[in-house]
Amino acid sequence: MSLSWEGEAEDAHAASAAAAEHDELVAHTTGEVIRLGNEFAEILVRRVDTRNGARLLIESPKSGQWVSLCPLELEALTWQNTETFSAMIGHPFGPLVQVEDES
Repeated sequence: MSLSWEGEAEDAHAASAAAAEHDELVAHTTGEVIRLGNEFAEILVRRVDTRNGARLLIESPKSGQWVSLCPLELEALTWQNTETFSAMIGHPFGPLVQVEDES
């Protein structure tokens, strides 16, 4: 007997695509990897060169989560206040703003 769930194939495809994108970004790392950590978290930061310019790849080795940010997205972080980051930390592993399903 094999267990499966609705959307399993879509989840597997999305995970495979994300892993391939991550591997492609890591392959284009420029410079040294920066590791930052404290008693609560650890992250790796890499500069990666893409066909659209440089981005920062920020990874959490513990959770396996990662994000690639362009200079404008990074600048947008400077526009935020402490409450924005507190809200993000208060709801981990999910988006701050929910996007409605367009289907």
